Amino acid sequence: MTDQIHRYELETVWEGNRGEGTKTYAGYGRGHRFMVSGKPDIALTADAAFRGDPGVHNPEELLVAALSSCHMLSYLALCALRGIVVTAYHDKASGTMVTDPSAGGGCFAEVTLHPHVTIANANDLVAATELHADANKVCFIANSVNFPVHQEPTVEVNAEFGMRNAE
Repeated sequence: MTDQIHRYELETVWEGNRGEGTKTYAGYGRGHRFMVSGKPDIALTADAAFRGDPGVHNPEELLVAALSSCHMLSYLALCALRGIVVTAYHDKASGTMVTDPSAGGGCFAEVTLHPHVTIANANDLVAATELHADANKVCFIANSVNFPVHQEPTVEVNAEFGMRNAE
């Protein structure tokens, strides 16, 4: 089997020139936009701690969102391949970033996913819980970051769903 290459292209446009560009650190806006052909634009800014608009998404949130989304998609695929019927999935993800003011930068220390999954069959409870570790191993985004991505899943059974579909 040969490797398959997938390319992703987008444009990033800074929209924060208030007339003097970056003449001063406080004098320019952090607003910018991602554009992917054929899809809605995504407005972004810096985190509020770095002079961004607190009402607009920032890149750090999108990194956590990408990890949460990728884990979910990987998990759902693994469940489908194993015959485990997932009826609901909800994640409350959180990330910890540490800055170093003396170096002027920082990095993520970790991200923790808290997926809450509902499945149809009680017999699948153990496997459905264990598949979170496998999902982390195959998640493209988790495999691309240099910090740990933890999972603290809860899985419950919706027996009513299983009975409805057995009829």
